Amino acid sequence: MTEETAVPVVVVMGVSGCGKSTVGRSIAEALRVEYSEGDDFHPEQNIAKMAAGVPLTDEDRAPWLDIIAGWLAGRGSHGGVVSCSALKHSYRDRLRAAAPEAFFVHLAASRDELAQRMAARRGHFMPSSLLDSQLAALEPLSADEHGITVDATRPPAELVQDVMAALGIRPSD
Repeated sequence: MTEETAVPVVVVMGVSGCGKSTVGRSIAEALRVEYSEGDDFHPEQNIAKMAAGVPLTDEDRAPWLDIIAGWLAGRGSHGGVVSCSALKHSYRDRLRAAAPEAFFVHLAASRDELAQRMAARRGHFMPSSLLDSQLAALEPLSADEHGITVDATRPPAELVQDVMAALGIRPSD
């Protein structure tokens, strides 16, 4: 990227198990910007609630979304990538209020694929039992939202290429 090129702010979104952290880190590396793990912004009570198998409410998510929105707003011309489930259009609106040019990357996969991934991972607070509540809350990107939906079962390197192309960034930039 050249100095004239705006460095994007990217939100990698989707339900638990879709690969937000892996793909988000890869996108940040390709863009040469900071990556932040959205789960790190959750208040302790949210993590405890999810770990106990209790779905978060909109009220539970509000402070978390505000913290992520603040992180996005602080990126300025430096750009950045954050993982955040951003399940609902209203959640994404809240993030866009702080970072109007945010580009959303929705990692989509089948319920079966997501359940397999969640069952295989270790050391994460989010139990597989919450997958259905996340899928029920998920509102895919709509036509009025700046972003793309990609198949999360594809290799991360291919997904990064798709994102870079959607952002209008050539590999040599």
